[in-house]
Amino acid sequence: MPQHRADSNRSRRHRSRRRSSGRRGPRRGARLGRTLLILTGVLGLCGGAAAWYLYREIDSIGSSSALDGDAPRSEAGATNILLMGLDTRKDLNGEELPAPVLKKLHAGSSEIGGYNANTLILLHIPADGGKAKGFSIPRDDLVDIPGHGKDKIKKAYGLAKAAEETRLRGQGVRDGRELEHAGREAGRKSQIRTVREFLGVPVDHFAEVSLAGFFRLADALDGVEVCLNKPAKDRYSGADFPAGRQKLDGQQALAFVRQRHGLARGDLDRTRRQQAFLASALHQVNSVGTLTNPARLLDLKNVVKDNVVLDEGWGVFSFVQQAKNLTGGKVEFTTLPVERFAKHHGEDVNIVDRDLVRRRVQEQTADKPAPDRSHGTPKQDSKDSKDSKGPEDHGEESTKHPDEDAGKNEDKVAGGGVPCVN
Repeated sequence: MPQHRADSNRSRRHRSRRRSSGRRGPRRGARLGRTLLILTGVLGLCGGAAAWYLYREIDSIGSSSALDGDAPRSEAGATNILLMGLDTRKDLNGEELPAPVLKKLHAGSSEIGGYNANTLILLHIPADGGKAKGFSIPRDDLVDIPGHGKDKIKKAYGLAKAAEETRLRGQGVRDGRELEHAGREAGRKSQIRTVREFLGVPVDHFAEVSLAGFFRLADALDGVEVCLNKPAKDRYSGADFPAGRQKLDGQQALAFVRQRHGLARGDLDRTRRQQAFLASALHQVNSVGTLTNPARLLDLKNVVKDNVVLDEGWGVFSFVQQAKNLTGGKVEFTTLPVERFAKHHGEDVNIVDRDLVRRRVQEQTADKPAPDRSHGTPKQDSKDSKDSKGPEDHGEESTKHPDEDAGKNEDKVAGGGVPCVN
């Protein structure tokens, strides 16, 4: 073949390849785009699968059998949850917390605090999806503790725990972890029963968290926003906050909910802070998409597994998903009324009208309040009860004075945002 013809053929083949290559360009780009889209979808599915896996893992956490299987339960789909904040500086096995953690808690040594349930909130979720109600029980209310007579309601846990451990030691049990587990289960049972009999309503589920658990939960949420009406500073709790809205990390959040010194109403103002913090945290869980974020779910899973105790069989996130009113802001908190203050065995206590408290709670948790037949007809007004001795009206008068306006005890803290408190 002549050289010029060969060169011509090679030139035509080269141009042909170039044209062919040019035609394949868009197809290649389309294939690349589809590949990236598929990869993105796969990664999205993996992320969703990871979130679902973590969701299921957290949903299955529940380690306590303290709820009595024969105890009454709410009817027609309503649910009552008892939230217990335990004032212990030890872990779930009764072991000392690491020194750096204790320092951050700003709560003293592990020997302080004992096993008092310093936070008690009954959360009622109605079956019809209406507004949820949270009832804070002041920790110093003088009530009947089954098997231990009259004492502060917060002591039901610790008294039962100590009694059970003493009983087991008498039977020869010496293992520290076994004693701690059995003692805490007895404490939970006693605290639940005491609240149930005090309020006259069922308890369907419970959640227990210690100081360390609260600290770690706040950190797992990447902090929680709160709002103060005025600056606050307290060397006992470590609180040191300006007025206004601000985001608190775990250490600061613990100081926020523990402060009572320097507050006009002491424990009652601290209770309102706990309510405000819970309302803000629930709002935040919804607004930042915590329940759909695998990283946040993993943090929560680890914290909950090591620091929070729930009743067996309770699927927490399944419940939260069903009860959108919690994270959507349809929740309102109130503090149950206190009649006056007194001394009981040398300690400051709150004197309460149990019939009045029961009536208030039952009216807001049931279509038809259940009558208290064991103690006669419930009183109709708190003013009437102040002139007579009620079933809980025991103890010497204290120099400690109740609020000038008793109605302040019933101030409400609404969810759906970041409520401002003192």
